[in-house]
Amino acid sequence: MDPVRADNSLAEPEPKVVKSDAEWREQLSPAEYQVLRKAGTERAFTGEYTDTKTSGVYSCRACGAELFRSDTKFESHCGWPSFFTPLAGDAVIERVDTSLGMKRVEVVCATCHSHLGHVFEGEGYATPTDLRYCINSVSLRLEPDA
Repeated sequence: MDPVRADNSLAEPEPKVVKSDAEWREQLSPAEYQVLRKAGTERAFTGEYTDTKTSGVYSCRACGAELFRSDTKFESHCGWPSFFTPLAGDAVIERVDTSLGMKRVEVVCATCHSHLGHVFEGEGYATPTDLRYCINSVSLRLEPDA
């Protein structure tokens, strides 16, 4: 049975990769650290993977966990890489985020709890899920297919 919080919502699984803030700072570039560990956002249309069409697997830049496949990536023209589903249901954790005075759903890596981006639904994209996982390029590393 899944653990439950005091408010009856499901508790998140603990991260499998845990490092100190100093260890994350040593491992990641300043831009990677700002997005992955401080929930920052890279500027639109500046990310390495925004327009990439290479086949492969997108992994978490912090811990290497596999997150998305290129065949779920689509052109949303929003300025960040967009996917309609993660690799597996447990690859990411979705959290309600009200930090900007509105309700959004934050997407974090299930393995290390690093910030990846946000997921939006009901925007009318012609995708099988009607979801847009809007992910910062700096959060990802593409491993091209052989």
